[in-house]
Amino acid sequence: MKIHYFSCEAWEEAYVREKLTEHDITFHEGSVAAQPDLTDSEATILCTFIESHIGEAELNRFPALKLIATRSTGYDHIDLAAAAARGIAVVNVPFYGENTVAEFAFALLLALSRRIVDADERVREAGLFSPAGLRGFDLSGKTIGVVGTGHIGAHVIRMAQGFGMKVVGFDAFPNTDLAHTLGFTYLPLSELLATSDIITLHVPYNEHTHHLINRENIGDIKKGAYLINTARGAVLETQALVEALKKEIITGAGLDVLEEEGYLADEAALLTSAHPREEDLKTVLADHYLINHPRVIVTPHLAFNTTEAVKRILDATIENIQHFSAGTPSNIVAAHH
Repeated sequence: MKIHYFSCEAWEEAYVREKLTEHDITFHEGSVAAQPDLTDSEATILCTFIESHIGEAELNRFPALKLIATRSTGYDHIDLAAAAARGIAVVNVPFYGENTVAEFAFALLLALSRRIVDADERVREAGLFSPAGLRGFDLSGKTIGVVGTGHIGAHVIRMAQGFGMKVVGFDAFPNTDLAHTLGFTYLPLSELLATSDIITLHVPYNEHTHHLINRENIGDIKKGAYLINTARGAVLETQALVEALKKEIITGAGLDVLEEEGYLADEAALLTSAHPREEDLKTVLADHYLINHPRVIVTPHLAFNTTEAVKRILDATIENIQHFSAGTPSNIVAAHH
């Protein structure tokens, strides 16, 4: 099959070619958008990552397409309805980094709880070796609210218990066996927000989780709580978080994802685009408030990014392509209706 592979790191090409020897693969460093003139009437597979939006316009450039293989768990960057209408299968990598993302959520939490970033900056930039004003807090004994108790959430719960934390969970589809096995309690979202010292988000992004934490419910949050988001930016309404920080409902946040992370990389595009949607503009400015806030840590969508996890993603994607080619597709994402 003829494959276009986007957003490739230099080492990936050799790794993938070695395992997909029977396919004709073209590798591209950037996203689909970075190749606006690329069309291929014979390509049957696109292999992409989350920064490649694929909708009608992109599908038109590859009329023979049969498969979109995204190297991610999330697939909100792909127009599933448009793909389904053309009979194109979409496959993802459902599990690759449950422990990887959970570990990163704790990295953000510990950096906040023990003022790691502030402390490092003080020593490195100011040359001051003094603990004054850098007092942290224990995780032991605190209540952590895990929003989304799937594979990643379950790892977070186990880790939290290792720290001696009390765990409460929220899920649209509570897993009573899991709650029993891991010894935590499910609560309605409003109660979880009201009782948790730390809230961590581990839900997929879809129409049901868009702005799951928003202006209406952010006031339910226990005063002084900390919020961690390693899920997707738009699960959390940015404006609501900004208001909560200003009102000191939330003391601090660890954010690996932002609602408009694409724009932050390219402010020039935002300033020169014809009619930036006002809401987007507000979100970008709010993101800047977050980036400059002393109690907010922002990292650039890094939670999945370990050597082991990236290899697992590639291996799973290679298997997805092999299975599809053999007529036994795996990890198909159903179009949501």
